[in-house]
Order: sequence, then structure tokens, then C-alpha cells
Amino acid sequence: MPNSPTTLPDWLTLLESRHAETHIDMGLDRVRAVKERMALAFDCPVIMVAGTNGKGSTCAMLEAVLLQSGYRVGLYIKPHFLDFNERARINGDMASDEALVAAFDVVEQARGDIDLTYFEFTTLAIMHLISKAGVDVAILEVGLGGRLDAVNVIDADVAIVTSIDIDHKDYLGDTREAIGFEKAGIFRAGKPAICSDPLPPQTLIDHAAQIGADLWLLGRDFNFQGDKQQWAYGGRGLRRNSLAYPALRGANQLLNASAALAALEALRLVLPVGAQEVRAGLAMVELPGRFQVLAGRPTTVLDVAHNPHAAAALAQNLGNMGYHRYTYAVFGIMQDKDIEAVLEHMAPLVDHWCVTALPSPRSADPTQLAALLEEKKPAGAKDDEFSVKTFADPAAAFADATSRAGQDDRIVVFGSFYTVAGVMAARKSSLH
Repeated sequence: MPNSPTTLPDWLTLLESRHAETHIDMGLDRVRAVKERMALAFDCPVIMVAGTNGKGSTCAMLEAVLLQSGYRVGLYIKPHFLDFNERARINGDMASDEALVAAFDVVEQARGDIDLTYFEFTTLAIMHLISKAGVDVAILEVGLGGRLDAVNVIDADVAIVTSIDIDHKDYLGDTREAIGFEKAGIFRAGKPAICSDPLPPQTLIDHAAQIGADLWLLGRDFNFQGDKQQWAYGGRGLRRNSLAYPALRGANQLLNASAALAALEALRLVLPVGAQEVRAGLAMVELPGRFQVLAGRPTTVLDVAHNPHAAAALAQNLGNMGYHRYTYAVFGIMQDKDIEAVLEHMAPLVDHWCVTALPSPRSADPTQLAALLEEKKPAGAKDDEFSVKTFADPAAAFADATSRAGQDDRIVVFGSFYTVAGVMAARKSSLH
């Protein structure tokens, strides 16, 4: 394309500048029109994953098990932490700059005069890249909701909804019933539709019935049980015993693993997977920023918990870790989140707060967050037992926490992908 960028950073800069100038209503008509011009289609099974929390973990487990089984796997996952390339993986490896630039050129040529947001443009590009990569299976993570998400211009062979909770209220509604309907929008008639939320909203169940999707519900069509050493999955016609716990830590990971195994059971005639491959995949799966415990002391935990549901899971996981003298939190969050509810779960566990601004116009003001946290100071707490400090960026906040935390303390970085990404970038630069 004449006048198109020739490098990935230049392309991303252009897309960000276009997006800043364009306010577009949610809807799939524009994305679908460009998709048809591109002749975008998959000639392999497609697994689509939506949910308030647990999407990334479920995608990563599916990828790991399928790779162990010898399949070529394409994965679209988001957002990224350090490099945009993290969003597109072919056979376990990040897509190259060159492959992404070529895919962006295809979208640019096809869109003509149709305006696309940054997310819509990059989603079409990555789906095109995966569709041309000769993979045996494509795994697509939904961004926001489901029904109106750009990924949903593709018909999934299996659709998974991991969890339904309150988040993105401005777009999806402020009840679980409203959000459940949005997420059920990825279901398709006659195709397996898996929901691993223990209490699925009635709207999700009704929508699946209305369109004739083959709904798999946790507790009815598939389940799990476990002890301290191992766990087992039970499905409609398949049982997997003596499974090791997933390498991803956290209380909700068996829900996510069960959803992944239900999807693989539903596809077992076209993508058969053996017991040993399941064990190896779950044992080796990696996903940054999801209760990720770094090596060394003080203990450092990275978690992208940014809504009440995720904060509750993080608090539970921290509570299971054993004794630490003091807990330092590096905390930055978007102002449109339910901040009070997030802090309700986390405040009892944190002694020292390092509150940070984030590189986004949606960032909550650290000064206002600090005032909120000062109100939660335990009665009679001394300065060495409780503190709140503010910082301009996550790197500075993390540096302060690291300078003060002792060997027996822990540091928890949470609140937003931007918070975790900022700390990851700071750690990476300090290692060079």
C-alpha cells in the first residue's frame, strides 16, 4: 500500500491517532463488511472464549494442551504487556513484526472508506494472520462482552463463557443478567456453548435455548473434583482422572481448566487429545500477570485484577499464601471501575499502599485514591504499620515498594493491565 507505514511501531502509532479522532458506535456492521471484503475465513475449528475473568487463563490452557498434542495452534489473546506481538501466537511463538505489518496492509486495503477502531482493525489483522498460517485450530479471545465484539464476526465451532460479573457497565449493563446476555452472543445454533460460571444468569441459558445452541453447564454437563494432590474432570461422555493442578496459580483455575477440557471433549472427534497431553499441557501452561509469583524475596505477585470478582479471587489467593510480615501494594486502576468494591476485598490485606497514575486518560487520580485509602487506615495503626504514598507511574511506585519491603514481606502489583505492564517493563529494563 502506498503511504502505509512499513514498521509495526509506525502502524500502531497511526492506528492510535486515528482511534483518538474517531468515536464510533458499538456494532458489527463495519467490521463484518471489511471481513467480507477480505474474504476472511478459517478452514479449521475455531474456539472462542468470552467472560469477565478467566478468559486468558482458559485460552492459555487450551493452547498448551493442544500444542502438547502435536497440533498447530493459532491464538489471539489480549491485551499485551510489553510487545504488541504478544497478542498473536502461532504454534506457541509470537507473530513477527513482518507478519503483522503484512496483515495490517491487507486490512487497510480492504477497508476503503470504512472507519475502524484500533481494536477492530488489529482484531481483523490478527484473525487474518492466523487464518493464513496453516493452523489446525484457532483460539480467539473476546475483548469486551461478546455479542458486539469484533471477534464475533467469526462463527465459533465451540464457544466458552468463563464467568459473568459486573464490569464495563457503560457498555454491557449493570446487572449479571444484562452482561450474561451480551456474553451469550458468541453462541451459535447447533454448536457447543460451554459456561463454567457456577451460577449462570438465566439470560445466558435462555439465549442458548432460543437459538438452539448445545449448552454445556458446569454441574450439569461437566464438573470437577479434587483433593490436595490431584483433581479429576467429568464430562458428558469422558472422564479424566489423576490430573495435576494447572501451573497457573489461583482458586478459580480449576473452573477455567474444566471449561477448556469441556471444549476439548466437545471437539474430540476432530481434535483428539490424550490423557498424557492434558497432564503435560496443564503442568506447563504459562500466562503473565495472573497471580504470577516472581522468583526471589520479598515475594512479589503480579495480578491484573481490576474488578470486584477478580479482586475477591486475588484476596483469596493471597490469604492462602502463608505468613508475610507486611504487604505492600502497587495499585493503579481506571476511574470507571468499581474501585470501592475492589478495595473492599483488598484493603484488609494491605499495610502499605504505593498508589500510581497510569498512562491513560481513564486513569484514576492517585490523590483521590490515596484519600479513599486513608479512610481505611486501621484504628491505632502506627506509621510503620500503615502508609499511603502516590507516584507518577508504576515503575516509581514499584521502586519505592521494593526499597522498603523486607525479606519477609510481599509486594502485590494489581489494579490494571497498565499497572502490571509498567512494573514488568521496569523490571525488564533493570535486568539489562
